[in-house]
Amino acid sequence: MKLPFSQLDANGRLRHLITLEGLGRDLLEELLDRAGDCQPNSAQRPVPAPLAGWTVAHLFAEPSTRTRASFELASVRLGAYALNLDMMLSSRAKGETIGDTLQTLESMQIDAFVIRDAEAGVLERAARQAAPEVSIVSGGEAHLSHPTQGLLDALTIRQCKGRFDDLVVAIAGDIRRSRVARSAHHALAILGAPEIRIIAPAELMPAAGEFPGARRFDSLDDGLTGADVVMMLRVQRERGGGAAAPDGDDYHRDWGLTAARLRRASPGAIVMHPGPMNRGVEIASDVADGPQSVIFRQVANGVAVRMAVLTHLAEARRARGR
Repeated sequence: MKLPFSQLDANGRLRHLITLEGLGRDLLEELLDRAGDCQPNSAQRPVPAPLAGWTVAHLFAEPSTRTRASFELASVRLGAYALNLDMMLSSRAKGETIGDTLQTLESMQIDAFVIRDAEAGVLERAARQAAPEVSIVSGGEAHLSHPTQGLLDALTIRQCKGRFDDLVVAIAGDIRRSRVARSAHHALAILGAPEIRIIAPAELMPAAGEFPGARRFDSLDDGLTGADVVMMLRVQRERGGGAAAPDGDDYHRDWGLTAARLRRASPGAIVMHPGPMNRGVEIASDVADGPQSVIFRQVANGVAVRMAVLTHLAEARRARGR
């Protein structure tokens, strides 16, 4: 999803964050480093609160647990006021456009909007019409992009493996409809991972030309062999789009990550999942809760990454004199 406009300001700092595609390695590494400073046990946790006086509006038009809660916590821990609006209970349900909703809230002195929406293009339209001092941050857009998820996945991998430049990363499941997979691919490619694999049945594999440079596998057993990182994805039936998959037991038999299948990966391989998990479908419980799982570390890293992004946006705005 290449944007026809830049997310960066004249100083090369983020003004918006809609996608990781097209961003530079230095910027991503800066955000990961900053996220490390925002960990709960970090002596460098931001003090005083860099978002003091800000109001961050969280506008979610799709269900969310991890992303919504971690953005709200990030905003509050940085000293901002958090306005949490369920878009399905807003005037949008009465026919108001997202543009009018944003302009209405901008008039109440909102500094940043975190938006999750099932409609492709909403984030770009919001960024184009935003006032110069307002930032738009994606909380997940359609099947296209989930940039902070890509960053927290990269942070988790870096914490566990220490590097990217010799890793084999396998992403398996519903690749076709996964914004998580797309943003993980963007982040890993930018950060120098030499081999990214996408593994899916034919009906869940993305179209030719998507995920450039990734190796494609139509067998989970083959795709897992020798992998250093295994990222499992659930089947996103709510997105429809003509893609289907066997239900429950059948899917688990052919495409579920079990302890036996995990043994095909490298001995020190880590297991990831963006959540929510469908236990017994794409991942067995003993794997999800096993010693190689870093799934709940990903959740913890979500707060730190979102704190890092919001802090960066605030500093960039101050540097612009706004």
